[in-house]
Amino acid sequence: MTLRLTEQETEALRRRAELEGRSMQDVARQAVRDYVERNSKRELLDRVLDRELPRCAEALERLGR
Repeated sequence: MTLRLTEQETEALRRRAELEGRSMQDVARQAVRDYVERNSKRELLDRVLDRELPRCAEALERLGR
């Protein structure tokens, strides 16, 4: 895989890596892992809510009064 970044993105990544004492590759790979994990959790929550909210709609409506 080849990741093409703009000059600004490359420079921001370089600065972040230097600040953290890590390689640019390490910082980029961690960012990808964080993104995947965050979005996987969001998708799971969305599926659970889609399934459970209709079942609880009446109770939620009463709580909102």
